[in-house]
Amino acid sequence: MSHQVRLEDDVYERIKANKRDDESFSDAVERLIGGRSLRDLREVFDGDQVSEMRDAIEAADEEDRDETREVAERFE
Repeated sequence: MSHQVRLEDDVYERIKANKRDDESFSDAVERLIGGRSLRDLREVFDGDQVSEMRDAIEAADEEDRDETREVAERFE
């Protein structure tokens, strides 16, 4: 089954510019949007697991900020 989709000219041109010679527009869009969404994982993890992952991400972000700050201070 196929559907017609209306795209702004600039969006169409971006897809066209990134489309490979051996793929259809549908293939290009599928590749460019990256397949599955994080929303697909909603039913996979429970609240505790999500909380643990969020904490780990925040800790890694804080560590990255600290390292960036240390490097920046060396150049001051």
